[in-house]
Amino acid sequence: MSSKDADRITAAQQTLDTLFDISQLLNTQLDKETLATCVGMIEGGVNPEALAAVIQELRREAAGLGGPDTR
Repeated sequence: MSSKDADRITAAQQTLDTLFDISQLLNTQLDKETLATCVGMIEGGVNPEALAAVIQELRREAAGLGGPDTR
């Protein structure tokens, strides 16, 4: 791996860490892996508002089923 690649990986990790900190402050209840998946989907063109709506709906359904994810 080149130093340029290592720098990109480090920058991406720092960005994800910062986004996770913001996510925690906003009480999104997203773990780092889920947040990274969401960021990747948004970078791939998914509408962020639509993604947020889907996450909220999944949480409502999980809560309604009495499942373990009652956020």
